[in-house]
Amino acid sequence: MSAVRSLSKTKKKITLKDLQNKKISGNQIFALTAYDYSLAKVLDASGVDLILVGDSLGIVMLGYETTLSVTMEEMLHHCKAVARGAQHSFLVGDMPFLSYQVDVHEAVRNAGRFLSEAGMNSVKVEGGVQISATVKAIVRAGIPVMGHIGLMPQSVHKIGGYGVQGNTASKARSLLEDALALEEAGCFAIVLESVPTRVARLITERLNIPTVGIGAGPGCDGQILVTYDLLGLFDSFTPKFVKQYANLREVITKAIEQYICDVRDSKFPDQEHSSSISDVEWRLLLDNLNDNGL
Repeated sequence: MSAVRSLSKTKKKITLKDLQNKKISGNQIFALTAYDYSLAKVLDASGVDLILVGDSLGIVMLGYETTLSVTMEEMLHHCKAVARGAQHSFLVGDMPFLSYQVDVHEAVRNAGRFLSEAGMNSVKVEGGVQISATVKAIVRAGIPVMGHIGLMPQSVHKIGGYGVQGNTASKARSLLEDALALEEAGCFAIVLESVPTRVARLITERLNIPTVGIGAGPGCDGQILVTYDLLGLFDSFTPKFVKQYANLREVITKAIEQYICDVRDSKFPDQEHSSSISDVEWRLLLDNLNDNGL
């Protein structure tokens, strides 16, 4: 039996306690994104601790220019698919733009839908001090919340683009204040995106909850990437912090080109990939057709 199959049968469901224990023990949290059943199954069997159904799906799967166009219904649809495919990883659903910023009561209801309807174990929200009261209300309702500070894609127009955040002393201090506010509000972990390595390490050391970095250096308690970037499936743009571990776009393109050639040259389908009918049944069919004038 392969290592992956063995792991999928023996590994238990990851819990918040497991994630916290990883910070305490100094073991890294492995996190990736998934948006569908098939990929979720692969990540889950591979030993990923945390799967984020990110609103990045709007860009890499739905073709939107930013994450701002992603709706609640789209997020819930993809979360349901991921939940059906992942049995062991801890699941986080990204709350989309305007699903939690407008009204606290609406935020709690929307967050609850990720758990009650979509099978997620928690939700993720962007923002720091300014949304701490909302985070507290969601947590009070029994819904685990993951924070997200630094580069916040839902605030891309406000912050003026996708650049590094916290790269001055005052901005770094504000990030630390945001992180501490989220921890105090009850977040179980915080994503640090596009933050200088030393700043991310400082925040990680000051917090009692885990940090998960994306473009924030090696000093965080865990790392996350968009899986489509890691696999080379999305090539419209590639952030500097992405390490591409495979170029599946090239592999898929070659496979499709070979398929086209085989069909064109009558090499596919061949006998091996075709179904058959016995000679007896074939003769019976022909006799029946002849008898009925067909």
